[in-house]
Amino acid sequence: MTRQYLAGELSVLLERLQAAASVTRAGQVVELRHRVESCPVSWLAEAVSKAMALANNLCWDSLARGDAAGFASQATVSADLRQFGICSALLPEDESLSHPPMRW
Repeated sequence: MTRQYLAGELSVLLERLQAAASVTRAGQVVELRHRVESCPVSWLAEAVSKAMALANNLCWDSLARGDAAGFASQATVSADLRQFGICSALLPEDESLSHPPMRW
């Protein structure tokens, strides 16, 4: 796969995340998507990590609000982002181990 293809795929995933985001967080997704579309492709690994962190925050926000439908949409996109990152070698397979434990 070319780096331009990877940037395009990441942009599509961010578009899906934007659609699932709350109004208060959608701007953050738009900003990240714009950076992915305009920055050098060497930045893609960092962009995937940032997208994963943002998706995680969106999921926690939805859970805190009791928004089960929003959480389900965001979790689906999060899983797709992680799979994309691993398959494209932009994230290590054990990326989840570097994040702090989930808060329950």
